[in-house]
Amino acid sequence: MSWKTAYRSMYYEGAPEPEDLDLAWSETALLVIDVQNTYLETRAREDVPPDEQAKWDRWVPFNKRMREIVIPNTRAMIDTFRGNGLEVMFARIACLTQDGRDRSLSQKKPGWNYLLMPRGTEESRLVPELEPQGDEIVITKTTDSALTGTNLRLILRNMEIENVVACGIFTDQCISSTVRSLADESYDVVVLEDCCAAGTDELHHKELEIINNIYCHVMSSRELRDMMKLGE
Repeated sequence: MSWKTAYRSMYYEGAPEPEDLDLAWSETALLVIDVQNTYLETRAREDVPPDEQAKWDRWVPFNKRMREIVIPNTRAMIDTFRGNGLEVMFARIACLTQDGRDRSLSQKKPGWNYLLMPRGTEESRLVPELEPQGDEIVITKTTDSALTGTNLRLILRNMEIENVVACGIFTDQCISSTVRSLADESYDVVVLEDCCAAGTDELHHKELEIINNIYCHVMSSRELRDMMKLGE
C-alpha cells in the first residue's frame, strides 16, 4: 500500500488518490521534533524500583521503536537532506527559567505531560545521534506546537520555506500540534510515518489516520526520497 491510500480515516474512504507533491528543494525543510534524552529509557529493568517496573515495561515497545526504527530512519533522512543541501531544523522542549515559570499551562499540569527541563540540562538535549550541525536552527519551545509561541513562523517565511517535512515524537501530541498549526498557516506538510512514534503503536497509527489528508500527507521516508528524487 502506498502513501496515497494508506492511513485513511472514514472521512477519506473512497476519495480519489492525491497527486504527487511538488516539493521544491529550495522551499522544503526537514523539522525534527523533540527527540530528546528525557524520553529515552537508559536504565536496566533491574535498576528500576519494584513499584516502577510496571511503568518501565509499558514503555519497552516505544523505546524499541525509537532505537530500531525512528532514530536510524531520522538520522538517514537528516543525512539525505544535508547531502542535498536542503534545510534541516530542530525543535525541542526546554524552559528559560530554572523553576519553569515560563512554561505553557499544559507543561505545568500534573501527570505525564508535566515537564520541567531548563535549557542547558542534559535531559533537554537532543539525542546524540541527531545532534544539529553547523548553523542548523534549533527552536526552543514550552508548547506542544513548534509554531506556537516561537519565532519559527518568521524563520520559515524569511527562508522562503513553503513545505515542512515533520518527524519526531510524539505523533499524537507535539507532532500533531505542530502539523495542525503549520497547516493553518497554509504550509504544505509531510509527516514521515517511519520517523515518528507515540506512546503505543495504536496511538501512532490512529493519529496518523486523523491528521492525514486533512492537515498533512503521511508517507514513509523512502516514498519521500523517491518523490523528491533525493539521493541517499
